[in-house]
Amino acid sequence: WEIAKNSADAAAEFDRTVAFIGKTIETLRRLDEESAGWRVVSGVMAFVRRAAVGVMMLLGPYNYPFNETYAALIPALLMGNVVLMKIPNVGGLAHVLTFEVWAEALPKGTLSFISGSGRATVPPVMRTGLVDVLGFIGGSKAGDAILKEHPAPHRLKAFLQLDAKNLGVVAPDADLDVAVGQCVVGSTSYNGQRCTAIKLILVHHSIADEFVRRLASAVAALPRGLPWEEGVLITPLPEPKKPAYLAELVGDAVAKGARVVNEGGGTLAGALMTPAVVFPVSREMRLWHEEQFGPVIP
Repeated sequence: WEIAKNSADAAAEFDRTVAFIGKTIETLRRLDEESAGWRVVSGVMAFVRRAAVGVMMLLGPYNYPFNETYAALIPALLMGNVVLMKIPNVGGLAHVLTFEVWAEALPKGTLSFISGSGRATVPPVMRTGLVDVLGFIGGSKAGDAILKEHPAPHRLKAFLQLDAKNLGVVAPDADLDVAVGQCVVGSTSYNGQRCTAIKLILVHHSIADEFVRRLASAVAALPRGLPWEEGVLITPLPEPKKPAYLAELVGDAVAKGARVVNEGGGTLAGALMTPAVVFPVSREMRLWHEEQFGPVIP
């Protein structure tokens, strides 16, 4: 419950990760069979051989500690790389539970873990120049800062999944029931704490008022509570500073002419935030540009 993910979503993430591991192994075996002999590539006879790159520094996110992190970890290990994983400060307990399993399954030194402040632990490792691959899932500013710490960034290979301000676009001929349903799921699943979440909804002016009315009603009906409670969809925010940040974004938008259209939207009960539908949002507002990564729906 460290990251306040509800039971259904947590189980789905675990199952999806296991399925990914199986599919990755299956794909590697198929590729090995297909590349077992010579073949013609662009008119040139070639023998393709896959090999390890070297040492990977891997920094996974808190929001999907298994699914996102293992998308980089498993292929790296299968290809024979050595991995140093920085455990996220929030969401690290999921990895702690796997330490003994990895220790039994892998040769000593194949996979190592470090914990602590990212700013204190990651730069010294990168400055050694011994890291060959950077696997990073997080914000672009942090990613850029880590890349710059390496003494030979032109040599460093990077696997990056970074931030995004994803748009949901609702056309004038849209089926509003379908559009509202998809926008609710897209913007509030796991409290909107997903890189693939809808971060800004653009609606044609001819249907905007009706769409917003239906969206506000649907969001208000989402069950809120603690992650272990049956049927809960909106849960507390695990990042200590996130509630205050989201409140800043909403406050900025309201000060510049927007309003929270759903009753109770944006209110806090500790770290539990009632999703806020904010309308209308314009370019001069922070919500237009910044990735909120939480239950605020502009």
